[in-house]
Amino acid sequence: MDHLSIMSIRVDHRTDSAPKVQEILTKNGDIIIGRFGIHDPGEVNHGLITLNIRSDMGRIRNMADQLEGLDGIKVNHMQA
Repeated sequence: MDHLSIMSIRVDHRTDSAPKVQEILTKNGDIIIGRFGIHDPGEVNHGLITLNIRSDMGRIRNMADQLEGLDGIKVNHMQA
């Protein structure tokens, strides 16, 4: 069963992690309904990406695990 949910991704050390994060998000692009990204204007190396996603929980957990496996990445997920 597909779930509509929200995932936030905090990216520390944006310059080092951003390409790997982008690769994972591109690979999972078919489950991403919407994406919003901002950087912290007070701290250039930090950013926040918010995703609206629809998929089964296994696929969502897999993407979150891949992202959290990267240095400087923190993921939060909330089911709507």
